[in-house]
Amino acid sequence: MARVTQEHLDARRRQILDGAALCFARNGFHATSMQDVLKEVDLSAGAVYRYFSGKDELISAIVTEVLSEIREHFEAAARQSPPPPPDELVGRVMGSVLGGRSGMVHNGEFVYPRLIIQVWTETLRNEELSAAINDGYSSVRAAWMKVVQGYQDAGMMRDDVPAESVARTMIATAQGFVAQMAIFGAAPVEVLQEGLRGLMSMGNPDARA
Repeated sequence: MARVTQEHLDARRRQILDGAALCFARNGFHATSMQDVLKEVDLSAGAVYRYFSGKDELISAIVTEVLSEIREHFEAAARQSPPPPPDELVGRVMGSVLGGRSGMVHNGEFVYPRLIIQVWTETLRNEELSAAINDGYSSVRAAWMKVVQGYQDAGMMRDDVPAESVARTMIATAQGFVAQMAIFGAAPVEVLQEGLRGLMSMGNPDARA
């Protein structure tokens, strides 16, 4: 019997996660059955359950993966001196998370905004998912705080405001943009970048000119 390679296992896991994300985004978490996921990924129940025990584990894995990707982006930015400005950095991360995965488009729109809104709603009743979200959010917030501290150390941002307060506000801005995309329709990430640049120009006469 041929040995199954790790590359094959990783590709199969990716196939399942992407298919589940599409199902959840199309029909909602509760209206999607495991049979829907099996049909979407065109795999047997045994093949899917080898990786995931059910819907809860699938959604938790998707959330953990996305939050880990965001954290890695900001940790990499924090290692730069100085970090990229907020408009550039947030735009880069949002573009990667929302549009970086092939096939993550449904009816012409990115899947993840719709999926993220559903995940937030599900956390209100699912304690395990809520715990996973909180853990992931804490690590993301810590990474963003390092970036803010980099801005402050470089003199790019006033240092009399707590880094956590700035990080939470930056996160809220990104989350709000995602919510707008999910509810009101897709918008290019450049809209968020332009808005951030406009806010960053306040109090800077040269920027206004």
